[in-house]
Amino acid sequence: MFRVGLVGAGFMGGFHAAGWAHTPATLAAIFAADYDQMHALCRHTGAQPADSLDALLDAVDVVDICTPTHLHHGMALKAAAAGKHVICEKPLARTPEQAAEMIAACRAAGVDLLPAHVVRFFPQYALAKQTVDAGAVGRVAVVRLSRVSSGPAWAADSWFTDFEKSGGMMLDLMLHDFDYARWVAGEVESVFAKSVGARNPGERQDYGLAILRHTNGALSNIEGGWAYPPPMFRTALEIAGDGGLIEGPAEGAIPLGVYLRQTGEGGDAITGVPSSPLAEDPYTTQIKHFYDVIANNAAPRVTAEDGLAALRIAFAAMESARTGRRIQMEEVQ
Repeated sequence: MFRVGLVGAGFMGGFHAAGWAHTPATLAAIFAADYDQMHALCRHTGAQPADSLDALLDAVDVVDICTPTHLHHGMALKAAAAGKHVICEKPLARTPEQAAEMIAACRAAGVDLLPAHVVRFFPQYALAKQTVDAGAVGRVAVVRLSRVSSGPAWAADSWFTDFEKSGGMMLDLMLHDFDYARWVAGEVESVFAKSVGARNPGERQDYGLAILRHTNGALSNIEGGWAYPPPMFRTALEIAGDGGLIEGPAEGAIPLGVYLRQTGEGGDAITGVPSSPLAEDPYTTQIKHFYDVIANNAAPRVTAEDGLAALRIAFAAMESARTGRRIQMEEVQ
């Protein structure tokens, strides 16, 4: 058993807090900039409110960071300096350079750094990966992934639409599938991308397409967007090899996702979040796995280096969309 400190009590903080309730760990403290959200989540979970990040660090063994992207770097460095294990919502950092610094700091401190790439824990995505690894579809040739939602609307200060804070749709949303494509098809050699938002960073609505060329010759075609009316959220995956095809959701199959209408203050619709009716909530599965990594030295399904690699692919896609040219991965530091 260990004590967890949650930093951030907003949308994702609530998912992480619910996940910790399914582990032997104790959610001991919560620190958040929003006083009302912090105290509401503390009342719900039994955790103690902390009046600063330093106060939280003094009270816990593990820090779970669920804050806006631009805050991840500084908070993770501070947690590592205090000798605390770190779980961090995706993207791992706002830039690859920041992520590399976080990795180095945690390595030097001898603590874990675990990025919350939850798509790896969705049952259909995990099963597809297992099927590929078992050789059932032969050599992977083409991966097609789609993830399109309404524009994010759950952040009170709309930090998602501040490009300097969030990095925009390609970094925040398409990062999930950049990571998954690399997990399934291997390292990426180059990226070519187009996006509506490339000329207007910070717009709430955006749509993008990216083609990843993997070092083994496979191609990944990735679609992403903040383009639907709220609270719509649609995902799809297809993996084709020389021995077969994986498709999800497949025609006529049991549905793999449910999308529930959610409302914020005043009854306004907010962005939906995909979940699965086939198993426990993937966010809970992810937190239980992170507990096992920290408590029992289990091999992590996703590493900090994976988080950095996904960031680099996202930055290559963003640069390609901005310049109109294919970006080689060695161009991205």
